[in-house]
Amino acid sequence: MRTVWIGLAGFLGAASRYHFEGWVSNRWPTPFPWGTFTVNVTGCFVLGFVFTLLTERLLPHPELRTAITIGFVGAYTTFSTFAFETLRLGEDGAVALALGNVVASVLFGIAAVWLGTVIGRAL
Repeated sequence: MRTVWIGLAGFLGAASRYHFEGWVSNRWPTPFPWGTFTVNVTGCFVLGFVFTLLTERLLPHPELRTAITIGFVGAYTTFSTFAFETLRLGEDGAVALALGNVVASVLFGIAAVWLGTVIGRAL
């Protein structure tokens, strides 16, 4: 049943991302990807706020917390998960791992996009 709740919340998160990103991009049509940037930043805020609220203050049923954090926010933006896990590493004293995660994710992510583009264009 947990997977169903994650899927339903994920649908809402993905739809929210699509509409919000489009709304922002239409309001500020510049070369900088303001829509994606805004989704990523707001997703980071929402994940930090909701996770803290649902684990330290309200303590709802674990499936509700999972549906909201993994389903909705995870589909809204995976960047928030990356940022949250990096913060957790730093808070746990693993600063080198946190920095390594940032550097490796950015470098390998850009390299993977480049490689995928090159292969896609070669086909």
